Amino acid sequence: MPTQIIVVPDATREALGQAVKRVLMTIGPHTERLGLLPLEGGGRYLMLRKSLCKELGIEIGQELSITLTPDPDPDRVDLPEELLEALAAWPEAQAAYEPLSGAMKRAMVRQIEEAKTPETRARRAVQLAERLARGGHPFRAV
Repeated sequence: MPTQIIVVPDATREALGQAVKRVLMTIGPHTERLGLLPLEGGGRYLMLRKSLCKELGIEIGQELSITLTPDPDPDRVDLPEELLEALAAWPEAQAAYEPLSGAMKRAMVRQIEEAKTPETRARRAVQLAERLARGGHPFRAV
C-alpha cells in the first residue's frame, strides 16, 4: 500500500480558513493530525502515510468520507515513550529539542514510530537524542 493523497476541495479549504495549515482529519472513529500541503498551482492536499492506510484499511481509489477541522493546537507533537526517555536522560538534548520547529519534531517522531521492532525504536530515539545533546542535527551523524 503506497502513501495516499487526498486533494482538499477549494470549498472545504475556504470553510476551514485560508490561514489554516494543520487540521484534525477524522475517518470513522480515527482522528489524525495532518498538515495541509500545498499543491502546485494552488490548492491543498493531505498525505496519508502507508501505515495509516493499512491500519484503516484504505484502498487505492476508494472513496472516503472524512471530516476536517482546524487543529486547535497546531504546534503540538505527541512524543513516543522512547523519545521522552531519551530526552530525559540528556538535559542537553532536551534543551536542543525545545526550539526545533514543529515539522522537525514531527519528523523525529515519525523516524521512531516507523520502526518495526521495539529495539529499533529505542535505538533511533537514543541516536536522535545523542546527536542533539552533542549540538548536532538530529538526522546527521556528527
